[in-house]
Amino acid sequence: MTNVNPLDVVANAVTAGEAKATAPSGALVLRGVLGGAVLAATTSFAVSATVSSGSPVVGALLFPAGITIVILMGMELLTGGFALTPMAALRGLVPWSAVARYCLMVTIGHIIGAALFALLYAGTLTGFGSHDAGALGKKFADTAAAKTTAYQAMGFAGMVTVFVKAVLCNWLVSLGVFMGMVSKDTIGKIAAIWLPIMAFFGLGFEHAVVNFFMIPMGMLMGADVGLGDWWIWNQIPVLLGNLVGGFVFTGLALMYAHRPARTEATETAAARPGAEQ
Repeated sequence: MTNVNPLDVVANAVTAGEAKATAPSGALVLRGVLGGAVLAATTSFAVSATVSSGSPVVGALLFPAGITIVILMGMELLTGGFALTPMAALRGLVPWSAVARYCLMVTIGHIIGAALFALLYAGTLTGFGSHDAGALGKKFADTAAAKTTAYQAMGFAGMVTVFVKAVLCNWLVSLGVFMGMVSKDTIGKIAAIWLPIMAFFGLGFEHAVVNFFMIPMGMLMGADVGLGDWWIWNQIPVLLGNLVGGFVFTGLALMYAHRPARTEATETAAARPGAEQ
């Protein structure tokens, strides 16, 4: 049997969260750089496929390749860490300060990796300034505006909208991270990861790591979006929403849904004098 039961998946998730929260800061940054760059590359692939085919469904079918590579190659994905590392803290395996350090180091890595890829890809699309980027460049610019100034134009309703889309996004994305643990073979892992990730991208939800690339890329392609527009109307609320979606909707929910049952024997043993020593 190659499948793993949900109780063991949750136990493995807690172990993974502990390993992430205790990893050296340098390793976290480097793995974050790699994860951010890979996600930027596969996001570009998905957007390019959407533009050339005229169908967003094609992009949604292809996008999960990025997160699958990140998971299978042991790179970092901040949004998955939002579900895993707090589980280890709740079990008392790591302090909450370790969770905060993990999030900060991986965020720094993602920003570096996504920015480097955006600069290089923007250069290739424009021949390093010799021509414009055509329909694909316009798609990036329009998407950056849709993710920032479009929400700003809605005011408070826009802020609520982007936050809720981020919550729903990371419910699905972090579920994909957990689904990668339900099988012991590579093909099974890929198939399990693919489904919820494809759903998030196809539904147009907001993912912080994707946006570390998409919005700067759109700005490089001429989007009328400023640094404040990017962070106030997208990146900050999306990070917070992704945290809630991953931690509450996936990590916390599954940890309590699949708690090991306390049998009569274990309760009796725990109640014996000196059993805690």
